Amino acid sequence: MWRRGKLSSRILASVVAILVATTLIGFGLNAISRRAELEREYQERALVVAQTFAATPSVREGLFRHDAADRLLIQELAEQVRRDTGASYVVVIDRDGIRYSHPGRALIGKRVEEPVVALDGRNHLGVDHGNLGVSANAKVPLRAPNGEVIGEVSAGIPEARVSDQLVQDLPQLLLYFLCSLAIGLIASLLLTRRLKRSTFGLELEEIAALVQEREAMLHNIREGVITVDQREQVTLINDEARHLLSVGDAAVGAPIGELVAEGRLRGLLTGAISGRDQVVLTDEYVLVVNRVPASRDGRHLGAVITLRDRTELEALIRELDGVAALTDALRAQQHEFSNRMHTLAGLIELGDHDAAARYALDVSRGGGALAETIRAQVERPEIAAMLLAKMTVAAERTVTLRLSADSRLPDEGLDIGALLTVAGNLIDNAIDAAASGHRPGEVTVRLVGGEAVTIEVTDSGDGVPDEFIPAIFSDGFTTKAATDDRQRGIGLALVQRLVHQAGGRIDVRSENGTTFTVVLPVPDNAPPAVGA
Repeated sequence: MWRRGKLSSRILASVVAILVATTLIGFGLNAISRRAELEREYQERALVVAQTFAATPSVREGLFRHDAADRLLIQELAEQVRRDTGASYVVVIDRDGIRYSHPGRALIGKRVEEPVVALDGRNHLGVDHGNLGVSANAKVPLRAPNGEVIGEVSAGIPEARVSDQLVQDLPQLLLYFLCSLAIGLIASLLLTRRLKRSTFGLELEEIAALVQEREAMLHNIREGVITVDQREQVTLINDEARHLLSVGDAAVGAPIGELVAEGRLRGLLTGAISGRDQVVLTDEYVLVVNRVPASRDGRHLGAVITLRDRTELEALIRELDGVAALTDALRAQQHEFSNRMHTLAGLIELGDHDAAARYALDVSRGGGALAETIRAQVERPEIAAMLLAKMTVAAERTVTLRLSADSRLPDEGLDIGALLTVAGNLIDNAIDAAASGHRPGEVTVRLVGGEAVTIEVTDSGDGVPDEFIPAIFSDGFTTKAATDDRQRGIGLALVQRLVHQAGGRIDVRSENGTTFTVVLPVPDNAPPAVGA
């Protein structure tokens, strides 16, 4: 990858450039400010000189009388004050702008070009660009003995002195800024070293590339990803996770426990429930949740949570279970058929043809009668076929599965997908319970249609303990032994979800076995059930 220099070097160079630039700018601004202060200070000095001279009685009286001798006295006094104070000039001007004193004697008695501003009775400070050069200037009113303003006194101190004083102050000011620059450079070196450690030695281009790759990967994979920090607040959530959890942009920065309602899913997200590949049901999806702690150098950084949509896969697995059950039923029927054929063949070999005929008629009547009975009570062929297959599977496990005599299920208005899933799961659980019970295994199924479809499944098992009844519909809850090839605790949770989606209800009683009763309203248009 092409680089324009190491990150640390580039940061150091940038910071040094900024420090130098700001130091120079600060030095220049302070120098300008200091010069303005010095100018003001020298103007105040000039003001003191002018005020002192203007308050001299002989000067006030001499300007008031306008005598030649007085003019000479004013010039001598002004020159003496100028020499004593180091001023560049002390000039006395009457109301008409005529000079009475000036370092250049040729200008005495001449009119000044600018107006006599002190006639307003106030002091005036500024910078004078006169014929003696640039100077810090002060002009004060000169009053007659009676208090009337009769002229002004203008005193000036050369600007060269301001510059000389500034040059004397600059080294100290420069030393201050050089110290600041040195401290800034040391801080910059420490900052670049810390940044280099924080970025693991990566350069800017590499960091930008990693961010782009991460964003492209996280927001385009078909798996939900959530990261949380040490405080269990969401730091990242990709598009698939937002979709699966039905959350918006406000999820970032929120506590992970506030993304979903209270339940098993929240426990898995927060880490209160642990385990690999935990399957959980939501209102719309079957999710596989994993939470892995993240740490570095022994320091806990948070956790990474992944969500996989297993809805379609779970539906396929349950379809495969149905096919497997059908295969088992066919195998059992084939086994039973083989036994009957062997019996029939034996009777024929013994020459008892009448007995063989009677046996064949009895067998054909028995199987046909059961199928006809079920079809008479259950008009939908899919449900009838499922019941026949379940009866064969139950018989293989020495469990008697029977359809109650009062069962009547018409063909109209059935959500066949939901009905097959609900009845199939309940019957499978009932066969398992009856087969593991201490009494002869029996399962009774009652199907009644009409304004609502009632499914009632009763087994002769040992029953469900009262303390387990509130939890049996929670996804992940099971009393069966775990297997490597199948996630337990999904069937009843799926049944409950389908029943609630259909607007029905489900009840359970545990007396001399267990009875599950499901009431499903008949929909106007029965769509296929999700997860069926």
